[in-house]
Amino acid sequence: MTDDFDPLKALFRGEAPKADPAAKAAGIEAAMAAYDEIFSKASQGTRAKPRLMTRVRGFLSGSTKMQGLRLSHGLMAGASLAVITLIAVNSGMLRAPQNTFFIEDQPALPTEIDSKEKMAEPRQRADAQVARREIVEQLQAVPKPAPEASGALGLDLSKSESVADVIAPKGGNFTDYSEPESLAGSVMTYAPTTADQRQIYYQDQGRDRFTDIKTNPVKIAEDEPVSTFSIDVDTSSYSFVRGELNRNVLPQKDAVRVEEMINYFPYDYAGPADRTVPFKANVSVFPTPWNSDTRLMHIGIKGFSLNGQEKPKANLVFLVDTSGSMDAPDKLPLLQNSLKLLVDTMGPEDTVSIVTYAGSAGTVLEPTKAKDKAKIIAALDRLMAGGSTAGAEGIRQAYQLAEQSFDKTGINRVILATDGDFNVGITDPQELKSFVERKRESGVTLSVLGFGRGNYNDEMMQTLAQNGNGNAAYIDTLNEARKVLVDEVSSTLFTIAQDVKIQVEFNPDTVSEYRLIGYETRMLQREDFNNDKVDAGDIGSGHTVTAIYEITPRDSKAKLNDDLRYGKSDTPAKAGADEYGFVKIRYKLPGEKDSKLISEPMKIDAASATLDAAPQESRFATAVSAFGQLLRGAQYTKSYSYDDVIALAQGAKGKDEFGYRAEFVNLVRLAKTAQGLEPLKQ
Repeated sequence: MTDDFDPLKALFRGEAPKADPAAKAAGIEAAMAAYDEIFSKASQGTRAKPRLMTRVRGFLSGSTKMQGLRLSHGLMAGASLAVITLIAVNSGMLRAPQNTFFIEDQPALPTEIDSKEKMAEPRQRADAQVARREIVEQLQAVPKPAPEASGALGLDLSKSESVADVIAPKGGNFTDYSEPESLAGSVMTYAPTTADQRQIYYQDQGRDRFTDIKTNPVKIAEDEPVSTFSIDVDTSSYSFVRGELNRNVLPQKDAVRVEEMINYFPYDYAGPADRTVPFKANVSVFPTPWNSDTRLMHIGIKGFSLNGQEKPKANLVFLVDTSGSMDAPDKLPLLQNSLKLLVDTMGPEDTVSIVTYAGSAGTVLEPTKAKDKAKIIAALDRLMAGGSTAGAEGIRQAYQLAEQSFDKTGINRVILATDGDFNVGITDPQELKSFVERKRESGVTLSVLGFGRGNYNDEMMQTLAQNGNGNAAYIDTLNEARKVLVDEVSSTLFTIAQDVKIQVEFNPDTVSEYRLIGYETRMLQREDFNNDKVDAGDIGSGHTVTAIYEITPRDSKAKLNDDLRYGKSDTPAKAGADEYGFVKIRYKLPGEKDSKLISEPMKIDAASATLDAAPQESRFATAVSAFGQLLRGAQYTKSYSYDDVIALAQGAKGKDEFGYRAEFVNLVRLAKTAQGLEPLKQ
């Protein structure tokens, strides 16, 4: 039985016809001329040396062996494919679509490429390399060319195992390809890479966004004797600053919020005598280390700690950003491991739900008891990044889920984990602020965990956390996740006092000027202090909060404002002539609508005569405040230096059980040599 292909098969089995040398030479010459015409504008190496095809043509025309060489159809096909592939690789014909990914620790790229290739995004190079590698793998299936072809092609094929070895002489691994000496001057040169080095992930650069902050000014006590602000227990600024310094880069000025840097550390303040009052204020006054003519007034608040039996049940909704911008090792993978740490601390009757959002939002895990940890962790492990960022829709669904499983006697909280890059749906921070403000009336609060850099939207996260009655933290390492979600989980989740506000009235008879260090984004109007409808910060179980004022005594020569020519010359004696001022704190107990008041005077005779005589915790907090001010431009710290900060902090480290204070000293050392701007990644 025969078919239509039998005659064709017979031709292949038979002896190949003899080639006409003259016709072959004429055909090759015509083909080379056509190639030069088509690809004359392609980048193929330096102009100083002959192009690759010119050299190959020279080999073909000058070889005496070609005159009598008989090549089979298979050999001709294999040899031609090898040459064409080599030409395509070297001429840049194999190119991948443009995109926004890059390869970490990528080997050196071509030393000579056209202007368009120079402007291409990094993953274009990665995809081009992958495409070429696939071609070589396909070539490995092509039979080895006959040794006689060496003279015709000008290449050593005697040791080749396949056609791919012509391109990759070291065994067909394209990433090991290095340019033979005979091809010196051609474009593509590659060094060996490992599998880890070829890992592809997303990373932006230079798109981090922070709220514009204007440093609190010096105020005249006689004109504005009252200062009012909301307490702040967020710590995200410190860990972001730490991440930048560990990369040898100074953080941008607005990334530094001095109060968050100070409050990152736990302090051993005296707590309340009994549980009837949730916290105690500790006030100290001592000389300013950067200005001997002023004084620092340090206010430290310590909340009482709940024991295990007193802690209410928790109803938590993890709202996880799974958009494409989270596809980086310091984002979604770190986020997953961080939330696993939190799950491990929860009681068996606590509840966990998971909502994710990318281009759209959806429920990944319905409310599940924490005793079923394997199910919760499996749901976290299944998360993958990709798509745009519909953050607002995710927030809406997360609140809806929290309300469905609402626990009237427990903690009901949404924990948003994201880089803050909302780009689908509602993206205006003010509109989202209005939404979370309304939702906090339902009893569901919102905390934010920030991840990643390069495209980190701190402004969005601060807006959500401050108005959602929660807190904001930035997670740059798994150790930081353990600090926030394990070691300090009680102060993070379990609130003992709400809407905590501080108001200080300075005595114009003893204080000429003052300024509050930090808290620029937490300032309140004077009348807000007694208005229980005005929202403020919350304090968690065992939490400490610190605030520092710099004050200028009435008789000090450090005054920045001159006395008024037509001001009052004689001021009648007032009550409290032996006081610098009066501290008042308002707070609400959880679930209550009316606030309570705590007050304490700042006695002049209680001030420390020297800095060394000041409490240890006050001195360390002062060192951190000085460092934050230096990073923000040192507007009021005169000639105080990083070395001065190190000396002050070293003398006040104390017990330092977890090493946070020793780490701080190392960060100050890094700041001394850090770059002002991160180099551009290519």
